[in-house]
Amino acid sequence: MPQSSLRRADRVSAILERVSGLGSVDAGELAEEFGVSAATIRRDLQVLEDQKLLSRTHGGAVAVDMAYELPVRYRVGQHREEKALIAQRAAALLPRGPLTLGLTGGTTTHILSRLLAERVDLTVVTNALNIAAELALRPRLKLIMTGGVSRTQSYELVGPIADQALSGLNMEVAVVGVDGISARGGLTTHDEIEAHTNAAMIRRADRVVVVADGSKVGRNCLARICAITDVAVLVTDAGADHDHVEAIRRAGTEVVVAG
Repeated sequence: MPQSSLRRADRVSAILERVSGLGSVDAGELAEEFGVSAATIRRDLQVLEDQKLLSRTHGGAVAVDMAYELPVRYRVGQHREEKALIAQRAAALLPRGPLTLGLTGGTTTHILSRLLAERVDLTVVTNALNIAAELALRPRLKLIMTGGVSRTQSYELVGPIADQALSGLNMEVAVVGVDGISARGGLTTHDEIEAHTNAAMIRRADRVVVVADGSKVGRNCLARICAITDVAVLVTDAGADHDHVEAIRRAGTEVVVAG
């Protein structure tokens, strides 16, 4: 996609990646690269500064601590091709015929939900508002929402209400999105309440499949969801660190590399 045709969410995501990688950006250079006005770039930078994702300077912006969670609307444009490949491989791994499937929130699980929308005999259990919106009007599948408190960062419903709903359900497969996965740290995310709800889904599933692009493999975030030994399959991409992938395999988890 030409840089000049980027949607705003993609442009902002690209700006964040540039700031994270280089430490700073120049507004004039960004305007020329993306084919938009300097005023448009300044508005983008102001929005990101308001959310404490960067710090504006005269003529550009500099990085701030990026260890916290990036809002999901800005994650959509990151590693887009890899996530699409991962979702396709995950869809191919799911058993055919009647299936009860759990889906946590996440950009890759959202892509997966679109791929599954035309399946028949499928029951989807999810705590993700965007996935529910994707599937709610599909007449050939059954959708179960957990309820709970909405997290604006991830579009997930979390907390005791969600945990209680999940405790009464059984799923054959749960496909889980994470912020980090490693042999030592297991599955991790940025928010401890979200981690607890995701763990509740995992406990109710016979088989757990994790979808995570290569940037998340080897990363350990604040809140632990579960041990790596609870995961049957990790679907990732070729950008995942080889040593971390091998450590996950040695722990007993199958690793499928998409693409």
